[in-house]
Amino acid sequence: MISIPRRHLGKTGVQLSLIGMGGMTIKDEPQEKVDAFVHESIEAGVNYFDVAPTYGTAELKLGNSLKNTRGSVFLACKTIARDKPGAWKELNSSLQRLQTERIDLYQLHGLSTDKDTETALVKGGAVEALVMARNEGLVKYLGFSAHSPAAALKAMREFDFDTILYPVNFVLHFRSDFEEAVLKEAKKRGMGILALKSMAKQIWPKDADRKQHSKCWYQPIDEPELAKLALHWTLSQGVTAAVPPSDMRIYQDALKLVRGYRKLTAEEISKLQMLAADLNPIFSV
Repeated sequence: MISIPRRHLGKTGVQLSLIGMGGMTIKDEPQEKVDAFVHESIEAGVNYFDVAPTYGTAELKLGNSLKNTRGSVFLACKTIARDKPGAWKELNSSLQRLQTERIDLYQLHGLSTDKDTETALVKGGAVEALVMARNEGLVKYLGFSAHSPAAALKAMREFDFDTILYPVNFVLHFRSDFEEAVLKEAKKRGMGILALKSMAKQIWPKDADRKQHSKCWYQPIDEPELAKLALHWTLSQGVTAAVPPSDMRIYQDALKLVRGYRKLTAEEISKLQMLAADLNPIFSV
């Protein structure tokens, strides 16, 4: 059995496993396979599960798998809606699909621009549905995910979110300091920081064979030693947990690699910096 360490999620008082399972990993997989996968994750110590309506059948499959263990896990979900009625409708659909009366963390999904963020946060925007849901006990904590520093910083300035889900990746860091200002602001606010793309390598090269990782829109890290360095680097940046790429094998590798987590040496950090110089980052600023 793998024992996954846990960390506090900001000021919430909740402790999450250092590795979370992303719903895209189980998208469109047979229910029997998903059941076994989720069971193995919980047995390994994973208590953080993140899903969204846009992940194909993931909500339905995860709802079935968690129905007998729902109380022992931290369930996060998202809405892509930017208006109050749309977000409210999406939340209630997710509750039904997940077979639960409450979602632990409900997030605005994929904020990407200032305008996108502003639309969700103005009067009549999606954030009003999130607050209403919290007031009615349908969700406990509120958060957002973002794919740009500008969108993330604006969201934090405009609303008191509990968490942020954001790319914390060594290539992005060494090529653009992509996460630096965002993490600094989140830490200042005492937010829980959840990391995306920790084991992302680069945009898929044109001649790459994508069949082995068909659910990944970017090239994930396959090499065990580099994967370990990349994951441990992310976990050294003050995050609570990392969600690995949407690939069952890489996710299972992450569960093993997180054992014996430690901060990297100066030599290892230098190695990552040199590698990053030759890679094509998955996002640009």
